[in-house]
Amino acid sequence: MEAPCSSPTAGKFVVVGGGIAGVTCAEQLAINFPSEDILLITASPVIKAVTNFKQVSEVLEEFDVEEQPSTMLENRFPNIKVMESGVKQLKSKEHCVLTEDGHQHIYKKLCLCAGAKPKLICEGNPYVLGIRDTDSAQEFQKQLTKAKRIMIIGNGGIALELVYEIEGCEVIWVIKDKAIGNTFFDAGAAEFLTSKLIDEKPEAKIAQKRTRYTTEGRKKEAQARANAGNVGSALGPDWHEGLDLKGTKEFSHKIHIETMCEVKKIYLQEEFRISEKKSLTFPRDHHDQSVTTDKEIWPVYVELTNEKIYGCDFIVSATGVTPNTEPFLCGNNFDVGEDGGLKVDDHMHTSLPDIYAAGDICTAAWHPSPVWQQMRLWTQARQMGWYAAKCMAAASVGESIDMDFSFELFAHVTKFFNYKVVLLGKYNAQGLGSNHELLLRCTKGQEYIKAVLQNGRMMGAVLIGETDLEETFENLILNQMNLSAYGEDLLDPNIDIEDYFD
Repeated sequence: MEAPCSSPTAGKFVVVGGGIAGVTCAEQLAINFPSEDILLITASPVIKAVTNFKQVSEVLEEFDVEEQPSTMLENRFPNIKVMESGVKQLKSKEHCVLTEDGHQHIYKKLCLCAGAKPKLICEGNPYVLGIRDTDSAQEFQKQLTKAKRIMIIGNGGIALELVYEIEGCEVIWVIKDKAIGNTFFDAGAAEFLTSKLIDEKPEAKIAQKRTRYTTEGRKKEAQARANAGNVGSALGPDWHEGLDLKGTKEFSHKIHIETMCEVKKIYLQEEFRISEKKSLTFPRDHHDQSVTTDKEIWPVYVELTNEKIYGCDFIVSATGVTPNTEPFLCGNNFDVGEDGGLKVDDHMHTSLPDIYAAGDICTAAWHPSPVWQQMRLWTQARQMGWYAAKCMAAASVGESIDMDFSFELFAHVTKFFNYKVVLLGKYNAQGLGSNHELLLRCTKGQEYIKAVLQNGRMMGAVLIGETDLEETFENLILNQMNLSAYGEDLLDPNIDIEDYFD
């Protein structure tokens, strides 16, 4: 029987989650209230810290994500206390968080930053791996060393990276869209990048500037916990660096993409034998359309909605994430978004008093700027964590605070297939209907530039390669200048557009 939540001491600032949003929030609170203890509750023995932060432009930022032991955070901020435990229950009426280790913590303001977990295409199948955090990425690498063929399901950032990084193993990539990278790109950008999959990769790996702290020493207990389904933090943009993703066969890229389809059924070896169905060999080239039955016996078989069946060694499920709200919902009346996240207003406040949320766990429920949208990405986790701390601080001293500028314009910089990729605003014309036009410029193997315009004003852009246009385009989107007069010249490579709009 747990003691009831009552404590004569006034509550603390409490943050749940050791990912980017939670750690950024705790750090910011620690800076704002140097004489108060800030409690960070995390289920994982390592936390994720932002390092090498660079403000590239007014809204674009670049940073590395580093796994660190939580003691490093406590050393940097003596007033942050890290508690390594999962949350068992939240009693919002009593302002109390119960942790798995039996402790209870009274809060005056609470920020939930527990992230999200991968959606698995099927639970409990040993041949289906979800990749979301460092442990699952290492488990994946282990499995890959023995693999001759794998199937990747999904079309987000992790699937894109995986397909590019895996060598010496046949890859069947199943996507439900017409083109790859649907969350990030249109068909043109996908085509630009797909050609890179077919070219051989350069041998030399670029040195990785991120140091890694792995949890090897504590692997055994961590393993026991992982099996209990505990969640690590999400992976960063260079997560596959330092993992040697090589299969058993001696060739670089062998990729076959099945578009416009999903998984219909998964068979284990014996079930498949009994079903008497036939599976296909790996398609060798596009010209030879003859269908041949696979003689090889595989541990697992996948039937797709386009009726094709392939055998493989294992399946990687990279189909997006679900917010990790589970321990918090019971007994609490949170407003929850359609995507399963905790709804927050423009001050990152949930529907319950003194409870805030940031990062992948939350759903932005305010009326957004016309060129911003929520995406569950590193950059937004950092911005939301930082802003949530500012809002908690202001509320606790009775001040009001303006919405942070980073929510004015969606801006994300990342790397795909070794190209720099910058996404700005409504880069895929999200929600603009048919009333928009696209300007494109593409130099094969070098750069791909797309501007999205509506009524002569720039609403979004995709920049792939070293284009040096991000600041100019960012300003054009923010100031909503009418560009009708420039027409196609806007992307003319012989005109230095930056000089126009400085």
